Amino acid sequence: MIIMTLTALLPQLRPPPCTHEGQLHGQCVGHNKAQLGILIASLCWLSIGTGGIKPCSIPFSVDQFDLTTEEGRKGNNSFYNLYYTTQTIVLLITQTVVVYIQNDISWALGFGIPALCMLFAIVLFFVGTKVYIYIKPEGSVFAAVAQVFVAAYKKRQLNLPADEVDGQFYNPPFSRSLLPELHLTRQYSCLNKAALIVGDEVKQDGLCENPWRLCSGQQVENVKCLINIIPIWLTSVLGFLAMNQQGTFTVAQALKMDLQFGPSIKIPAGSVGVITLIAIAIWLPFYDRVVVAALEKVTKQEGGITLLQRIGIGNLFSILTMLVSGFIETERRLSALSHGGTDGIAPMTVMWLTPQLILIGFSEIFSIVGLIEFYNKQFPEHMRSIGNSLIYLTFSFASYASSIVISVVHDVSARHGSNWLSDDINTSKLDYFYFLIAGISSLNFLFFLFCARRYHYRSSVKLM
Repeated sequence: MIIMTLTALLPQLRPPPCTHEGQLHGQCVGHNKAQLGILIASLCWLSIGTGGIKPCSIPFSVDQFDLTTEEGRKGNNSFYNLYYTTQTIVLLITQTVVVYIQNDISWALGFGIPALCMLFAIVLFFVGTKVYIYIKPEGSVFAAVAQVFVAAYKKRQLNLPADEVDGQFYNPPFSRSLLPELHLTRQYSCLNKAALIVGDEVKQDGLCENPWRLCSGQQVENVKCLINIIPIWLTSVLGFLAMNQQGTFTVAQALKMDLQFGPSIKIPAGSVGVITLIAIAIWLPFYDRVVVAALEKVTKQEGGITLLQRIGIGNLFSILTMLVSGFIETERRLSALSHGGTDGIAPMTVMWLTPQLILIGFSEIFSIVGLIEFYNKQFPEHMRSIGNSLIYLTFSFASYASSIVISVVHDVSARHGSNWLSDDINTSKLDYFYFLIAGISSLNFLFFLFCARRYHYRSSVKLM
């Protein structure tokens, strides 16, 4: 952020300004290699820093809760909602206040303020180093997963005992007192052979002789957790398609609507997404403090509903978002064509987009926050950072999937004479595209229900 601030502050680090006339005639002076290199370096440093903070911040925060106590679990449950609420409020500020400063006051100041905030956050982080709970790393997580499959394969000819008897399976003392201990289950029982003790595989000190031939029951159950999570993760990729469409086409819709709000306020088309952020910032704390408490009294379930139920509700909201978006777009397009031709502006206020923007906010509240909590509670403790990185990997894959769907729809519909996604939104059939995404999301939801019914939550016991 400091380098980016300097590129905005120092004229030597950016191309000289150019007038609009110069842009039209191609007379602007471009950047040199040094200027481009400095900008790319700043973006690389920002990416590296973000890649270190985002996947690890939530697991580190969760480590501060004692999950073996009721108070610790309640605090942990509220943490995910609080985390996403804070993130949404910060994003709301950056898209309004910071953008205003960059456009109307100072471009350099618009970068300098986030840089100072980051510096303050770093200082605040190090102030608390003496009170943090640190969980020591336990080696390579990928090696631990591979060891289970290798050990189970080497013992594939062995038969599992009908009843579990103490001493038959390797179960060394569990050393991490703040985390729940897992015990062997019958699910994917072939993997249990990795923990089956044969001969003198356990040394006198209680440790295994060869970790590639004998694994602990905890280690085996951790691998089972990964196998169970993969189908749920796959459904989340298509589940995020609706969110991508709102970010892609909502601005185009707003540009063909009445942007006037009241007698003197004109809403920028690019700012309509702020409605989603406001909805999240208002509803999420209310859901955490009021709705969850009411649901817990009815369902007797910690958190009110299960994690997969929360994700499923988010998927339903995404389907509803696409349906509502399609109906609103139908009215907008017909209104625009009837009042001004293909280039006409629909005499509909841009606030007609509010329902779909609020609904997609609800989808985020249940889907994204639900997935964050799901990964952090269901992933093995030492793999939580990988679980959190799956969230951002899901966004990436959803973007690629969205691009593929848009390209296919664009090409196929154009060959049949009516391009659903032409450059002019008034001559397009964007509403048909929205309904198509709703159909894809519905099929994905059915697959999610199938996976959710087969999913086995991690079983745990309280440690004394």
